[in-house]
Amino acid sequence: MSNLNSDHMRGEAFCPAHVTGFFKAELEDQTKPEHIGSLGAGFSIQEGVTTRVRVKPKSKGDSNFQLTVEGYKPDNTLVSEFVINQFLELVKEECFIEVHHDISIPVGYGLGCSGAVALSLAIALNQALNSKLSRTQVGKIAHNAEINCQTGLGDVLGSYHGGFEIRTKAGAPGIGIVEKMNTDSSEVMLICFSPVSTKQFLNERMSSINGLGGKMVKKLVKSKNCNEFQDMSLKFANYVNLVTPRMNQVINELHKNRIKCGVALFGETVFSLIPSKMENKVLKILKKFEDGIIIKSKIDNAGARLTE
Repeated sequence: MSNLNSDHMRGEAFCPAHVTGFFKAELEDQTKPEHIGSLGAGFSIQEGVTTRVRVKPKSKGDSNFQLTVEGYKPDNTLVSEFVINQFLELVKEECFIEVHHDISIPVGYGLGCSGAVALSLAIALNQALNSKLSRTQVGKIAHNAEINCQTGLGDVLGSYHGGFEIRTKAGAPGIGIVEKMNTDSSEVMLICFSPVSTKQFLNERMSSINGLGGKMVKKLVKSKNCNEFQDMSLKFANYVNLVTPRMNQVINELHKNRIKCGVALFGETVFSLIPSKMENKVLKILKKFEDGIIIKSKIDNAGARLTE
């Protein structure tokens, strides 16, 4: 690592939000967090988390880091702290790290916010601290943070690769494997009503979820069809009793207009992947539901990356 006094070192990175339509948890190998994860299918969007990092020499009495957040607020900072501490262990010098997360997506609605926080932070820190870790090693730290804090299973792998993906092997980047899907539906419309605790859900419902999620992955690998993905997502959400009356109203209204949709796991969130020409029609329908947060975005094909 270069001399801290020469200049404040900086890093800035963006990680797209990631939506999972259905999944199967793979929790067998509990000894190594990088082997835990999920199979499933989902997509990354152009909204997400931008993280800026500044590293300075540490003054006497300073803590190791300071965290600030702009935009939507996370429930806690455990994921960020885990990532920072992993990097502090790699760095031999005493330093003070300033972290600023800019979060453009609501937290806890099935948009992979904690994964995006972890991965954007890990990429930015790797640059600011000049740690010279490979992209895969950086991805592994972010994935392990999610597993450790029980905030998610497959979002880091999905948003690391970007695009519309099927996760065919679970685990951290470098271990987990994705197959990309193409789609004409470049526009993504979401409506979010209220958050759902991933942690609680993962603890309670695992075995019933896994059989169905595993079958769906196999089926989608064969068809690679966007409409089938949305149908499967709805079927999955209904099967695990995640669809609330409010969500049902949205789903029925969209279906009445022959518009496909799915459910973001885990959140009270309905998404629709559509060609651009249908954007206004869908927006008009979603605007009827005044208590929802509407997000209009596109699929992000690049995945998590440095931004400066």
